[in-house]
Amino acid sequence: MKKITLILAMVVMATVSAFAQLENPVNWQYAAKKINKSEAVLYIKATIDPNWHLYSQNLKPGGPNKTEFTFTPSKDFTLVGKTTEPKPITKYEKVFKMNVSYFEDEVVFQQKIKLNKGTTTVKGKVEFMVCDDKQCLPPSEVSFSIPVK
Repeated sequence: MKKITLILAMVVMATVSAFAQLENPVNWQYAAKKINKSEAVLYIKATIDPNWHLYSQNLKPGGPNKTEFTFTPSKDFTLVGKTTEPKPITKYEKVFKMNVSYFEDEVVFQQKIKLNKGTTTVKGKVEFMVCDDKQCLPPSEVSFSIPVK
């Protein structure tokens, strides 16, 4: 009987651990819109599960990992300026002992590009960290590919 209980407990712990590792509270979507023949705007939308928050790109060192976009260089386009974001929520977090800026529910980041070719695909990655009121997940990285037509 003790062996069965021990085996059952191990199976439950393994299942809970597997589900915890699969937790993914942010869903990313991508789109592009041409402004004219030579310019476009990339839209990178994060939909954030309830009670979670995604950190801003503009954080001071010493706190959580900021959201960071990296675009794969291409002869087809040139980045114009930096990736922009709407005004985040800024609050003092005891865990980090500092003010941090973050987003809840959803946020749309934008990156303007100059097109050197009529159509292209912009590739890159976004690195980000999310927390809720009980835990922070390790930083994640998601690759993206955004067609510009």
